[in-house]
Amino acid sequence: MASNTPEAGTKTSAVEVAEPTGPKLWERAADALLAIPIALLAEIGTMARLAYETLRWMVRPPYRARQLVDAMEFIGVQSIFIVGLTGTFVGAVFGLQLVDSLRDFGAESQTGSIVSVALARELGPVFAALMVSSRAGSAIATELGSMRVTSQIDALTTMSVSPVQYLIVPRVIAGFTMVPALALVFDLVGYGGAYFVAVKLFGLDGGVFEERARWFVEGSDLAQGLVKAAVFGMAVTMIACRQGYYATGGAAGVGQATNRAVVQSAVAVLVLDYVVTAIFLGQGG
Repeated sequence: MASNTPEAGTKTSAVEVAEPTGPKLWERAADALLAIPIALLAEIGTMARLAYETLRWMVRPPYRARQLVDAMEFIGVQSIFIVGLTGTFVGAVFGLQLVDSLRDFGAESQTGSIVSVALARELGPVFAALMVSSRAGSAIATELGSMRVTSQIDALTTMSVSPVQYLIVPRVIAGFTMVPALALVFDLVGYGGAYFVAVKLFGLDGGVFEERARWFVEGSDLAQGLVKAAVFGMAVTMIACRQGYYATGGAAGVGQATNRAVVQSAVAVLVLDYVVTAIFLGQGG
């Protein structure tokens, strides 16, 4: 009787020589690693192009005064409460920690000077920008993203209106001008919070607190803080506008764009804080 062994052997061989298809693990890992710098370069290119268009349309008529006033009111005036509330408690906590620590060395009289310089140089501009990012930046990204996915931005182009000039330029100018003002608000209420804790709760001499603050804070400290705040304000609004302006994917895409705007703005503020501080101190490394 004839045997089917050769056929069985052929099938077995076919099974044995079959290899798994698809990329291997190391290939997928390499692709993921390469995607990071590629995405970063693409993001930098997109941001640079949008920044160029924004600067170009800033100096070209027609000037959107109404949109600028609305943006300044939204970014600046409507952020006063949250910035003031944050500044009060940041100053209070900072004063509390300083008095408690400096008393160990008998140097609690220096609380006013340290609080004032820290608020003017660092805490005011950084926290003001972060609050604007979380409140106004997220709203800007959501608004522009919704306009993008519902074709409202395309409608502006159809009507021969530049979307960059109409939507982005007023918001960037508002961020550049209003975040420094909010930083000053933060400085004032933060100083008040620290003063209340140090003088009213811990019994420090109020005259000494004020005198130390006036003695150590110079105009250059305030100028440094205001320059930082202006840079942060422009960066935060540019990032928010970029994410919203190029949003895709419907409602889910708008949510993702808003999330990216808040995260990227916070990181940008901290990175720029180091860069600007290094420039002011004359240290690039």
